[in-house]
Amino acid sequence: MVFSSIVFLFFFLPVTLLIYHLLFLPVSLKHKRSEVWRHLANLFLLFSSLVFYFWGEGWLVWIIVASTFIDFFCGLLIAGALHKGRIEELIEGAPRTSLQRTGLCLSICSNLAFLGFFKYFNFGIDSFNAVVPEAWQLHDVLQVTLPLGISFYTFQSMSYTIDVYRGHVKATRNLIDFSAYVTLFPQLVAGPIVRYSTIADQLVHRAISLESFSSGLQRFILGLAKKVLIANTVARMADWAFSLSENELTTPLAWIGIVCYSLQIYYDFSGYSDMAIGLGRMFGFNFLENFDYPYIARSIQEFWRRWHISLSTWFRDYLYIPLGGNRKSGARTYTNLMTVFFLCGLWHGASWTFVVWGLYHGFFLIIERAGFKRLIDRMPGVLRHIYALLVIMGGWVFFASGTFSQSLFFLRAMAGFDSADQPVYYQDYLRPDLILAMVWGIVFSTPLLQMISNTGLKLANRVSGLNHPLRIIQIFGLILLLLFSAMFLASGTFNPFIYFRF
Repeated sequence: MVFSSIVFLFFFLPVTLLIYHLLFLPVSLKHKRSEVWRHLANLFLLFSSLVFYFWGEGWLVWIIVASTFIDFFCGLLIAGALHKGRIEELIEGAPRTSLQRTGLCLSICSNLAFLGFFKYFNFGIDSFNAVVPEAWQLHDVLQVTLPLGISFYTFQSMSYTIDVYRGHVKATRNLIDFSAYVTLFPQLVAGPIVRYSTIADQLVHRAISLESFSSGLQRFILGLAKKVLIANTVARMADWAFSLSENELTTPLAWIGIVCYSLQIYYDFSGYSDMAIGLGRMFGFNFLENFDYPYIARSIQEFWRRWHISLSTWFRDYLYIPLGGNRKSGARTYTNLMTVFFLCGLWHGASWTFVVWGLYHGFFLIIERAGFKRLIDRMPGVLRHIYALLVIMGGWVFFASGTFSQSLFFLRAMAGFDSADQPVYYQDYLRPDLILAMVWGIVFSTPLLQMISNTGLKLANRVSGLNHPLRIIQIFGLILLLLFSAMFLASGTFNPFIYFRF
């Protein structure tokens, strides 16, 4: 089940919200037994999340259940709280016992084992067969199905035990609350990666107001519109461009295709993050932002501060810094960066093209750190922006391509060395809806809309009586966006989702 589906929008979500808020109402009213009702609300949220996951993945739900139980047990083991008694937060930097180290190792190894087997087993067999003689190749072996969201929930669950071990968060003895955190359906399938420390207090003491609910609903509708009206529209062109053979792909087609793919992946993923953040608010949770207008970046360093923030900070805190970060020699820093981005690429997909994409970004981060950043900082802002966009779009070619050879001929076509041998009639695919989606996609990838909204709010505060009409216009616009999105979905419009592969 995906957020941008009729079943979710008009059946699962309304029913879940209704029952959840009926259970949570005594908590909001500060009923004398509000703690009991909060537990029931969390239990229902856990049940709804498991139903949500089971709807799409069937019995593969056992993986997330097993991961949850293992990390819950390991958290108690690390905290020394397997038996009853008060759980104390560990002292940061204090020595750890062999039992505590065993608990951490068990958590990390089990999560990586789940991720390694279900995501990389087929990739490993295919890679092995590609480099050995035919007589040694493995055929008719097990084909493993990739569970949705496994890259996200394993990282999320694993961060809990690491933080408990480090003394950054206190372990919990409440299995229902912890399970609700791991399986929370708004961000279960494609993030953002929410750390336990972010919502530990919210699991116990959250509050829901009309203002936060309406803010969440608005954010959800905007995310849905980004996904359905922009990402889905440009996705057709992107898919078509990357399906062309070398003698069919022209230079203009290559550039239109990569621009469409760049817009697709941004609006796919940021739209999903917006919907997740909005849903979180509707259920009383505040998730951290996951995107900050990454396409306005003027360097690759800045891009990674703005793109998929929850993942980049996860790799920074749990891998880059423990490896030594930039505290060692220059060579060690560059090695750490390449290690992180090699694994970042592999995390995104079980394919060598994803690995190349990760190493590609690692290379540009290294040359910027080595001195190129000082050079580009002397350039005009427009040229710095063009540099960043060209590097980013060049990287998306590897991300979107099925094979390394396809990436190379696509890049050659972008550089003007196309070998197409037949005429292309651009009017056949440059339809008005595609052009409109591209224009709006480019405009909304900048803070322009936010600036206009902020200006409107300031004007409304200064001019008496203007706030109410602006609010009516805003509500009317949101209703139109929701209706148009529902119409597109009901008509069977193309509805892919890139990050479901990860």
